[in-house]
Amino acid sequence: MIRLLVSDVDGTLVRHDRTLAPSTIAAAGRLRAAGVALALVSSRPLAGLDVLLEPLGIDTPRAGFNGGLLCDAEGHVLDELTIPPEACRTAVAALDAAGIDVWVFAGGEWLLRNAQAPYIAREQLSISMGWRVVDDFAPYLHAAHKVMGSSPDIERIARVETSLHAAIGKASAVHRSQDYYIDITHPDANKGRAALAIAQLLGVTPAEMACIGDMPNDLPMLAVAGLGIAMGNAPTIVKTGAHLVVADNDSDGWAEAVTQILAMDAHD
Repeated sequence: MIRLLVSDVDGTLVRHDRTLAPSTIAAAGRLRAAGVALALVSSRPLAGLDVLLEPLGIDTPRAGFNGGLLCDAEGHVLDELTIPPEACRTAVAALDAAGIDVWVFAGGEWLLRNAQAPYIAREQLSISMGWRVVDDFAPYLHAAHKVMGSSPDIERIARVETSLHAAIGKASAVHRSQDYYIDITHPDANKGRAALAIAQLLGVTPAEMACIGDMPNDLPMLAVAGLGIAMGNAPTIVKTGAHLVVADNDSDGWAEAVTQILAMDAHD
């Protein structure tokens, strides 16, 4: 029986325009009515999760930065992982050399150097926080939760992801949260660790937990869940790592997943 659903946000819970479908809001209500908790784990900062709490009726712990920052239901920080400074410097240099725009999330701020870069408006819509232009990231790399690279050149992003894995893969976690984004976080910051921490806080076993996502950075939580669910818009590697595949995030896939979970619970 599933007692907890841990959900990714972008590409999963929200549609491509970053809005919640009416079917998703209704499905969250059906989860509550059935006594199944809902929690969020995302590459977003916590501010980007907080805006979803009220419309979905969420009152559980949550984790941002791919699990690098965990807070309780009231928003108090329970666990915080920042990237080793040398890995930060290597990541920023590699992204710069490849011509990829760099963003740094540190000290509760979103820092960038080029305010005209692609995806800034889209990201601001997603995470509901402002940004600040700085000339140099160096003063902030000693306490960064996430270094992020963004580019519309998807092939370039893929190449740099591979090279960063080779360069700093032991000192940091390198994942793509979207096809056009690279996320660099603390090596222990992953969604599987965060999902397990949330389950423990809620008194739920891994076997009683379902996790749903759409990108490779979601695989660690799909792997630890009793039920791993991939969205229809997920790449093959994510679908292969899931127990169940539903429709895409623009076709009520999240609501379909809830229907499947509740049907399983009713059958049990």
